[in-house]
Amino acid sequence: MTSKKNDKYHLILQGALKVFAEYGFHRSQVSKIAKAAGVADGTIYLYFKRKEDILICLFQEKLGEWVDKFNESVENTSHAEEALRKVCEMHYSELEKDIDFAYVTQIELRQNDLELRKEIGNAFKPYIVLIENILNKGIEEKRFRPNMNVKLVRNLIFGAMDEAVTSWLIAGRKYRLTDQVDETLSFFLQGIQA
Repeated sequence: MTSKKNDKYHLILQGALKVFAEYGFHRSQVSKIAKAAGVADGTIYLYFKRKEDILICLFQEKLGEWVDKFNESVENTSHAEEALRKVCEMHYSELEKDIDFAYVTQIELRQNDLELRKEIGNAFKPYIVLIENILNKGIEEKRFRPNMNVKLVRNLIFGAMDEAVTSWLIAGRKYRLTDQVDETLSFFLQGIQA
């Protein structure tokens, strides 16, 4: 029984991702999400109280998967610069592979609803902490400047990658996002290397 319940939960999230990517959060109706998920409209409310909860859970699920993958990948690196490269490579490749999630992250992260924006921000927090940990590791290894404002730099790194994805989508995905890794990393490292 729980397996079926879990399956429907994930089907709803997958359906929501497609619908949010196509219509945007505010123009997405629960009935469209249900149709995309292959479930009855009422089934949605067995798992989620409101549409906002679907969006929040979608970010929590997808970003949870990301952070697990990223952490695993970073554990196998020999130094902070290599770890930062891995994060950048994976950030770009994950969004390049999942266009729907790319559109949703670029649109829905900019929610007008402050409460919803806070919830989505909380879902991103483990990812931001991962970047912060890499920066601290680089300082400990004496590869990164010891006087660096780590909290500011982690936000700048995330923001730069986020903007690169937005530009790629706006340009109609006419180039490979993953081809931007070297230039992105070079830009970061010039500013933070010891």
